Amino acid sequence: MIDELNQKVGVTINIGVLGTGKYVPPLIYSNDDLATMVDTSDEWIKSRTGIEQRRIAQDETTSDLASKAAIEALKAADTEAKDIDLIIVATLTPDAFTPSTSCLVQDKIGASNAACFDLSAACSGFAYALTTAYQFIKTGTYKKVLVIGAETLSKITDWNDRNTCVLFGDGAGAVVLGPKENADILGIYNGADGSKGSLLTSYSGLFGGEKYIQMDGREVYKFATSIMKTCVDEVLKDTEYTINDVDQFVLHQANIRIINSIKRKLKLDESKFYTNMDKYGNTSSASIPIALDEMCRQGKIKDGDKVILAGFGGGLTWSSLFMVW
Repeated sequence: MIDELNQKVGVTINIGVLGTGKYVPPLIYSNDDLATMVDTSDEWIKSRTGIEQRRIAQDETTSDLASKAAIEALKAADTEAKDIDLIIVATLTPDAFTPSTSCLVQDKIGASNAACFDLSAACSGFAYALTTAYQFIKTGTYKKVLVIGAETLSKITDWNDRNTCVLFGDGAGAVVLGPKENADILGIYNGADGSKGSLLTSYSGLFGGEKYIQMDGREVYKFATSIMKTCVDEVLKDTEYTINDVDQFVLHQANIRIINSIKRKLKLDESKFYTNMDKYGNTSSASIPIALDEMCRQGKIKDGDKVILAGFGGGLTWSSLFMVW
């Protein structure tokens, strides 16, 4: 796919992440807090998910969280908001049907020259959005794109359902993507299976259905542990690299048991897999960019590193990218 795009546009543009940012709300719900709301315990949640706490937005909207993460990414990229050509916000919890969350972010950060749209692919959303941004830059349509994953999942969480309320949290992560010497995206793999969409749902209410997240946890777990291995294999398939060449795997932070399963299947050192769901829970489209920002600021990802990003989620959807940072 990448080689075909290079041949089509007839130009070589190295594209990479110029800066990262994140924002999470200050309010923390610990596992012990949830134990006062539903029949659960700290030990029960940690042993099954690896989650210890999650952040909850109070008076902040998804666009508020996204804007704060965006500002941090712009600072890290040494880029002015007016120099952003396009804003893509991946979210399943937009502020409104219209205007789009991306348009609200544009106004809040002063990115007056940017085109804007939202992208809905649930927990795969950020990887899908990064893929989309890459195409716009590669074809020469835009130069710098602000890609954001942001969610206020607490707004669609049933706090009386112990099987789902222990999983989700709020937050936002952002990257500025643009021309970058010696960096590039070398592989992309996206997919979906709409026939299994009923395994993870949240409805608008306009045409019926339950607003709060409904999930068949057992089936979603089986799907995730299978598709993540496929995402890694497929995104490397048409490159000159093998799995042993990859420095870091940044996977959707849904459940520690899923990531541990992938580690076993890939037979790689644990140090190559970053996890932070213990602090934030599952933040859907925000989970990968939040992790990326933390890794960059901790020096766990540096220029020249080979990195695989991979997400899976409602739809059902999946997406992975292989990058030279």
